[in-house]
Formats: sequence, structure tokens, C-alpha cells
Amino acid sequence: MKHIDKIQAILPLGYIYLVVLGILKETVFFYQIGINILNYSSIMDILISPIATFLSHPIIFIVIILFFVFCYNLPTILFNHGHKSWVKKIFELKKTKDDLPDDEIKNYYLMVSLKFLAICLLSIYLGFGSAEGFITSDKIKNNKLHYDYKLNYNTGESEIVSILESNSVYYFYVSKGKKTVKIAPIGGIRNIELIKNRMLDEK
Repeated sequence: MKHIDKIQAILPLGYIYLVVLGILKETVFFYQIGINILNYSSIMDILISPIATFLSHPIIFIVIILFFVFCYNLPTILFNHGHKSWVKKIFELKKTKDDLPDDEIKNYYLMVSLKFLAICLLSIYLGFGSAEGFITSDKIKNNKLHYDYKLNYNTGESEIVSILESNSVYYFYVSKGKKTVKIAPIGGIRNIELIKNRMLDEK
């Protein structure tokens, strides 16, 4: 089986792993603002959670793509440089080309690459969720949120808010002048106005 075929064979397991990471990231983030997000998430939210994290910020997207590209080429890198002591130390290599035939050593290096990718993704997701949750919690406590949105409810009432997060079912936000996190079903909101758009506002 070719290298690409082996990667394709484990893609379903890889996506399940990403879904788990997405759930962990969301759980860590919302826990810091006092919400059990699993009580407010649909199956669709859970399934798209890893993709949502990918696209949440350009830097996160670029970093994850670079890790995927690097780990895709890592077996070849290890095959060519696995004999070097610093490479063995970083990737905890226990075998080299001197210990196994080429086909077996390539399979071994593929597993090493997948393990490295899994650890890196876990660090990124948990780190991002922890940092984002801490920063958001601190901003709520110290009244440092940006109130860029106006929620217009179906009842005709309106409210200036800072939207913390949203999913397919709920908005999570803090009203201007308050420190209480509110949860509103999407169906109860007529529309949202972006009253402060930093990309379009004139400087």
C-alpha cells in the first residue's frame, strides 16, 4: 500500500480525533465563563467544531495547515535524517534504517509522524481554548469587552451587546454595562446589527 493510501485509510479516525479536540477546546473555553457548552450544542455543532476552530482565526488556520504539511512530509524527512542524534531525540526514534528494511521503517516513520501531529493538534486546540477562555473571562470581569453588536429581538426590544460565541442554536453574549453571560436562542432574535465595524469604519 502506498504512503498516500495509508493516510487515506486512517482519515476517518483522524476526523473523529479532530471532533474530540473540537469538543475539548469548546469545553475548556466555555468552562471559564461558567457554561457547560455540551448542554447547548447540537450534533451538528459537535461535528463541525474542528472546522470551526480551523476557520476561527487566520493565524490558527495557517499554523494548523503548516503542521499538516510538515507532518505529511515528516516520514521522508525522518527517512533521510533519522540517523542524526538530535532528530532521534526530538521525535523519540527507537529505530532507524539500520534496524529495519525500507518498507517497514517507512511505516514506522509514518506512525511517528501521526503521533507528532496528534500531540501538536492537542496542544493547539487546548492552548487556544484555554487562552481564549482566560482572556474572555478577564475582559468580562474588568469590563473590557467591545460592545460591537446590537441584538434586535422578535419582541421589538433591542440591546447593545458583546457576542462571545455562537453556534447553530444559541448566541452567548454580555449586555453593555453588565457582567452576566446571557444565552439566547437564535430563533428569538430578529436580526443583528454590527454597529462598530473596525474593518469598514473610517479612521
